[in-house]
Amino acid sequence: MARPTDKQQLLALSEQNFTKMLCLIDSFPPEAMEQEFPFEDRDRNIRDVLVHLYEWHLMMLGWYRCGMAGEKPLMPAAGYTWRTLPELNQVIWQKYQDMSLSVARNRLDESHHQLQSMMAGHSEEELFTKKHYQWTGSTSLGAYFISATSSHYDWALKKLIRFKKSR
Repeated sequence: MARPTDKQQLLALSEQNFTKMLCLIDSFPPEAMEQEFPFEDRDRNIRDVLVHLYEWHLMMLGWYRCGMAGEKPLMPAAGYTWRTLPELNQVIWQKYQDMSLSVARNRLDESHHQLQSMMAGHSEEELFTKKHYQWTGSTSLGAYFISATSSHYDWALKKLIRFKKSR
């Protein structure tokens, strides 16, 4: 499915890619769940991929709450710019090294459902009209949700498929 252009597609693709990702993870044998990826990458195992998604969900939820309260969110995060994402992503990776895979998966599931509910609570116009909300700048709220959900899940799927093929 192409990039969502309406609310129905946004909700459907987000849920579809999330489900695909979880089904792929569930297809791994137990010994692979904690195994390091055999390729060079920032994310070294399944947990790392899930906590990356989780932290980006938290950032999206924070931007949303701040923006909807009439404030200007610090994006992507305090002390970082869109150009310094590699550094931010490395900090995210480090932050979660002590979290277990099961906790990561539970938290990701919760944050995914929060975002789905948030998206469902908006009208088509609110989601897909550029500049509808001042805090989203020149883009639409839907574009932020797409980046935090369906597009990011697609990124994770590709990484997990690569891991599966390498086994």
